[in-house]
Amino acid sequence: MEPTENFFRSIVEASPFPVYMCMGEDKLIAIANDATLKAWGKDKSVIGKPFDEALPDLKGQPFSTLISEVYKTGETYYGNNEPAEFIINGKRQVNYFKFTFQAVRNSRDKIVGVICFSTDVTEIEHARQAMEESRQTLYNMVKQAPIGICIINSDNLVIEMVNDSYLELVGRKRIEMENRGIWDAIPEAADLYAPVMDNVIETGQPITAKEHKLLLVRNGIPEMVFVDFVYEPIRGFDGEISAIMVIAIDVTEKFLARRKIEEAEERARLAVEAAEIGTFDLDLITDELLTSEKFNKIFGFERNVPHDLFVKALHPDDIELRDNAHKAALVSGKLFYEARIIWPDGSTHWIRAQGKVYYGSINKPLRILGTLLDITEFKHLQQQKDDFISVASHELKTPMTSIKASMQLLDRLIKVDPSSDKIPQFINRGNSSLNKMQQLVDSLLNVSKITAGQLTLYKTNFLASQMISECCDHVRLAGTHELELTGDTELELYADRQRIDQVVVNFVNNAVKYAPESNRIIINISKQDDMVKISVQDFGKGIPAEKIPHLFERYYRVDTSGIQYSGLGLGLYISAEIIDRHGGQMGVESEIGKGSTFWFTIPLN
Repeated sequence: MEPTENFFRSIVEASPFPVYMCMGEDKLIAIANDATLKAWGKDKSVIGKPFDEALPDLKGQPFSTLISEVYKTGETYYGNNEPAEFIINGKRQVNYFKFTFQAVRNSRDKIVGVICFSTDVTEIEHARQAMEESRQTLYNMVKQAPIGICIINSDNLVIEMVNDSYLELVGRKRIEMENRGIWDAIPEAADLYAPVMDNVIETGQPITAKEHKLLLVRNGIPEMVFVDFVYEPIRGFDGEISAIMVIAIDVTEKFLARRKIEEAEERARLAVEAAEIGTFDLDLITDELLTSEKFNKIFGFERNVPHDLFVKALHPDDIELRDNAHKAALVSGKLFYEARIIWPDGSTHWIRAQGKVYYGSINKPLRILGTLLDITEFKHLQQQKDDFISVASHELKTPMTSIKASMQLLDRLIKVDPSSDKIPQFINRGNSSLNKMQQLVDSLLNVSKITAGQLTLYKTNFLASQMISECCDHVRLAGTHELELTGDTELELYADRQRIDQVVVNFVNNAVKYAPESNRIIINISKQDDMVKISVQDFGKGIPAEKIPHLFERYYRVDTSGIQYSGLGLGLYISAEIIDRHGGQMGVESEIGKGSTFWFTIPLN
């Protein structure tokens, strides 16, 4: 049963959406509910008027033509977000509608009019346009961005947009990227990055990475690169993820440059550690001092301590020197001084401080960065050298004076009494002095050869006992000491006889020199596995334990009683080098009041 006209009108009037109906070819407005009149900006006076007459605002717009077309053909027309311009309250206004134009037929199936069902989607369309405008703005920004950006559809992973920077990063042409699946375009990155993208799409959470290592095939060539990247989800108007924006920056050069700097810093750190150098950073504004572990150890501290404790550790006589050096550094920009410090245990050490002053914008000194070196051993060696020069001068001067005196006396005797029986005595005295000078010069030459690595060995086979007996004849002839040769007297050596002779003579001479009150010296020969050991034992006062570690140093001379002995302090140093060249070892055992035993070992063959 068909509804009555009044029932139909009541349904239309009750609709919250615009509904109107035009009748006949003239398109007379037969029905227009309140929602329609509000959308048109009209009142009920338009009802009964032709569509074109009632709505002159729509002239030139497609609606009148569409109604006529539906009236003639009977085919329904669907409009989607179509704009309609009206003058409402004196102002031109554009609204958007989603609508349907549908033919109205009578009981004989004849078309008598056209009914329109519509929905005002203006707000939705404005939002969509705003979204599209934002998207277009984003795309324009992407194109112009100096960093690589690629926008990928989240449904099919097809690349929607890619800028030139991204193309350069991945080494592809635009035709190889746009409108293609991302993993088809860059297959070498799929294993690593496909799970990342899937996670972003699934969770909606962006993912960021720094200096990510990646193998890319760029322009056909595999290259290892490092990239910073962000996978950022893009949401549509409905809040759903519609795309993924990939932002990538090639940081390979920065990464490699930083790694070079880090490697250089590490090498510098290792070099500083290897060189036993301490470092410091002194803030001239706050007086705060930052020190390295080695710096603290050079000062005798096991931990960081305040600045004033380092200053207090300076020797009282060197504090003014340090203060003057710091004052001069503020003017010259360079800090340098050498000073003594006193450790917590009371021992004295030498330091060398060097640094550079850094200035602020107004040329105000801000900080000093520098290094600290323990030069105690250097100062000790320097003192030894000074002592050596003094001793060498004295040692050479004595025989030279003797020779000069002998020559002067010989000159007088020859003139006065050429046959005098004293002439041979003066000649022998001069020869003795010359021999002593020869020994001194030989010692200096040996040190020079050792330093230059030119100490050559000439090895032969010989009996150890025979060599010892021959080299020690001068002691037996002097008659002041008794020599006892013990051990394996049949042991044969393969070594440089002259050099081993030199070592044994040095041991025996030292026993005579430093143990004059003991007239007994024991020389022992023994075999230890594939080595031979020769030792020289005296029964003198012995050597203090603190002096033993220095015995084989250059220029070191043992003085246990205040007595000044002759010699250059080179004998044991040269002996140790000779034994080392033979592949052996040298050592000493000593006990105060009981004497000392010097020994060395060398291979039998």
